[in-house]
Amino acid sequence: MENKYSQLIKDILDQLVESQHINAKDLPNINLYMDQVTTLMEKELGHTKRQEEDKVLTKTMINNYAKNNLLPSPEKKKYSRDQLLVLILIYYLKNVIAIKDIDKVLHPITSEFYQPSDSFAFSEIYDEIIEAQKNAKNSWHQSILDTWETSQGTFENAPQHQDYLQLFSFICGLSFDIFNKKLLIEKLIDQLPPTDPKKK
Repeated sequence: MENKYSQLIKDILDQLVESQHINAKDLPNINLYMDQVTTLMEKELGHTKRQEEDKVLTKTMINNYAKNNLLPSPEKKKYSRDQLLVLILIYYLKNVIAIKDIDKVLHPITSEFYQPSDSFAFSEIYDEIIEAQKNAKNSWHQSILDTWETSQGTFENAPQHQDYLQLFSFICGLSFDIFNKKLLIEKLIDQLPPTDPKKK
């Protein structure tokens, strides 16, 4: 018998697969004021919010990122496309790792490639990352379905509460997977050289 949550999970997965990441070319190539930045981020990333009233980015968040050198400072109170790309990366990363870890990971990238260089433009690095995520959609989609399938083999001796217990098993399976990946990320970050504050 199919779990009553099966269709809900399939529907959510379909929404996630269909959701589009932002490419650099999708952003305006003109500098924007703070209010324009928050409006744009709300438009482009609003579909990732859990609650309608949540904010993708606030002025306070952006100011703090700039104050702590996580985000290159705006010029004349305007933010460039590259700064928008940094903000998008921060938005995704902060849901998984601490701000100090984001700084440690991003700083070598922004310090080396934020200004035009002979090797890569920052927007090219960003687009390469996004393209890799697009290509990985099928594999993580299948991985989640495999975790759901595994959960369907649990609690067969509890038919009265089986649907919810299997959903709980699925949530735990996903959470343990995220936990282990988070540990891996943190251990990798711990091997990176410390950020030199003088070079910020």
